[in-house]
Amino acid sequence: MTETPSDDWVRDGGASVDRRIFSDRAIYELELERIFARAWQFVCHESQLPEAGSFFTSYLGEDPVIAVRDRTGAVRVLLNTCPHRGNTVCRAEQGRLASFLCSYHGWNFDLDGRLVGMPGEDRFYRDALDKSQWGLATAAQVESYRGFVFATLDPDAPPLETYLGWVGRLGLDMMASQGDLAVVDGVQKNRIRCNWKIAVDNLYDWYHVKVSHGTALKLGYLDEASMAPMDQMVILGEYGHGIGGPGVTETQFADFQARMSRGEEPSFWYDFQAGRRLEPERQRELGPVGNRSFGHPNIFPNLWVTLTRQVCLRIPRGPYETELWWFTLLPRHLTDEQRRTAIAAANHTFGPAGLLEQDDGENWSHSTRGAMGTVARRRPINLSMGQGQDVVLIDPSGQSRIETVVNEHGQRWTYRCWQEWMNADSWSGLMENHSMPPTGAI
Repeated sequence: MTETPSDDWVRDGGASVDRRIFSDRAIYELELERIFARAWQFVCHESQLPEAGSFFTSYLGEDPVIAVRDRTGAVRVLLNTCPHRGNTVCRAEQGRLASFLCSYHGWNFDLDGRLVGMPGEDRFYRDALDKSQWGLATAAQVESYRGFVFATLDPDAPPLETYLGWVGRLGLDMMASQGDLAVVDGVQKNRIRCNWKIAVDNLYDWYHVKVSHGTALKLGYLDEASMAPMDQMVILGEYGHGIGGPGVTETQFADFQARMSRGEEPSFWYDFQAGRRLEPERQRELGPVGNRSFGHPNIFPNLWVTLTRQVCLRIPRGPYETELWWFTLLPRHLTDEQRRTAIAAANHTFGPAGLLEQDDGENWSHSTRGAMGTVARRRPINLSMGQGQDVVLIDPSGQSRIETVVNEHGQRWTYRCWQEWMNADSWSGLMENHSMPPTGAI
């Protein structure tokens, strides 16, 4: 039985959250219906589909899908389940083929999903099966933004760029503006015994760094100024998109520009391609606020864009388990040595062998376990840090942000928007009753 949505799940603007949303099976089933069967979700990068027949298998929620470039060059997203008996028609993770052949009974599908034949079509089926009605189901809409391929299962969803809004687009622009990107072969996948939302809201959490990642700091793998900065910038967008983490002030950015022009080292932590933020084209792409943000973007519901040239999907596997898929994207112009360095940094930071990910995974699994107890789950979690203490600032360009210290604005926004998705029974209802990005005191 599907849970009835309750406004009591998220209270006080997201500062108090019912722990049942991390463990209740009925709530999870409603998430699959109202979030994952409705939202635009990242499937793959265009560089993974270089030519006709190239494919990559993924998931939209718990629905298995195949992203494939068809014979016309268009990218399609097909449900990876045979309409005959439900078997998976493509079991490889990535590759190139001429058609999809179900291993159960041999039904054969073209790259666009059409059923083109099956054994015994004339003798067993007596030519009575209308093949045009029994092809692979397709995603309702498929679009690409700057090489990132998204799909939605809901035909009523707004266009992708409308869904992303300026905040979602900025999150992807931060990655795409580094150059012509290509995914490094080998998507890293691992499962953690945690609810998918806990893995999502952690990307905004800069409160845990000194405690959870204390070993990395002591070993010198990270330095405190880089990974635990007090200066923070939070950017909030429609439908739950957001960016949270380090940010630099206009004064700091001007100082950086002056130092770089004199050939000096920057006076504060910067990204891998520090100087690129000074390029006029990149400044236009990111805007005056985006150019000063070095936080973690989340494309709602479950795509994290990191500062280590990676993106991570948090794919739900029931209320108590999440599968993490790590894609490393590198600019094609890098030298072999630069590629090796970047890949080593990515592998040692996040993913199943990542120093930080191992710390985080332990916390997430125990947080989920704490939501399962009969008595423990009666007490809500507290996300009140900074509430009512900051102000949303709006740049003349129209970009808005909160410039502050370590906070929980991003987490509150995530759960507030999550509640709105869960309450809405259709896309039209969601569009009519979702929160616009906040202004003024927050």
